[in-house]
Amino acid sequence: METTFESLVRAEFAPKNTYLNTASCGLLPARTVAALHEAVRIQAEGRPLDPLFADVEAARASFARLAGVPVTRVAAGSSAATYSGVVAASLPAGAEVLTAEGDFTSVVNPFHARGDLKVRAVPLERIADAVRPETAVVAVSAAQSADGRIADLPALKEAARAHGARTYVDFSQAAGWLEMDGDAYDFTVSTGFKWLIGPHGATFLVVPEDLGGLTPILAGWFAGENPWESCYGPIQELAHSARRFDISPGLFAYAGVRHSLALIEELGVDAVRTHDLALADRFRTGLRDLGHEPLPAPGSAIVSVPGLGHRQPDLSRAGIELSDRAGNLRASFHLYNTSADVERLLDVLSS
Repeated sequence: METTFESLVRAEFAPKNTYLNTASCGLLPARTVAALHEAVRIQAEGRPLDPLFADVEAARASFARLAGVPVTRVAAGSSAATYSGVVAASLPAGAEVLTAEGDFTSVVNPFHARGDLKVRAVPLERIADAVRPETAVVAVSAAQSADGRIADLPALKEAARAHGARTYVDFSQAAGWLEMDGDAYDFTVSTGFKWLIGPHGATFLVVPEDLGGLTPILAGWFAGENPWESCYGPIQELAHSARRFDISPGLFAYAGVRHSLALIEELGVDAVRTHDLALADRFRTGLRDLGHEPLPAPGSAIVSVPGLGHRQPDLSRAGIELSDRAGNLRASFHLYNTSADVERLLDVLSS
């Protein structure tokens, strides 16, 4: 298995630097780059766009398999914030939304922007305990962008069920390396350009079989049951599936992410997780040997180190790409990284 994993990865990636910044943006595999070139040629040469629309459906089906849900429950859009807004718009005035302190803006801000919701933020570790009978929705990232902490999603699911609250979980920092069970939550969302290693502009929303009471407030022609018959005037028949929440797709993005998702499926999320976490744990051990204590985020592929954020520009000049987040140096390890990447980073940090 390891030989297959390594050979697949090495055939797809050839970074020119030490890239440890997937939490910001993943690298594109060679197959995705080739698909993007072909998509551009299709439009440049005036060929029919039918293959690009087919890519949207292939990507939707691939994501559905990763989420463990029927394809009819997956909507294809452009950003996580868009779908946070759709969920927020479905709530009655005065509804309580429970969030985690310091969660990513795209998850929480659309609920604040409503202006007539009661948005409550608690520490991530207390979010399951903070669900109460008046809570309408719990909105949280599966893995925190700033430091990689993983939410206790099983506890959250049980607490929400006990109090009749809905769950909205953003897997943007987790899908691709952390198991994603779309059946466990009311709504899940994930962008495609981080751990799913696709281009910017593709995002997937999973809804319940009954569509979760969401109003398709952003529905355009592509959300019709027959899109090409829904181009003029109000849509007469919305899609009977989650496609009613589709946003007219960025065809180039989906032409690429289709192939990125296929690679994740070929490798297997379990194998990717094992690979990623081994590197993250090696980095944590090396940091402690250097006298630095990373922020606690057990079982995460993201490692943040307090007080070292100022090193990011120097590291970048040395050919090592990471992020500075609130003064913390954030490293994120993914399938194309190696133990040599970890050792190089530790060596530069020690000098």
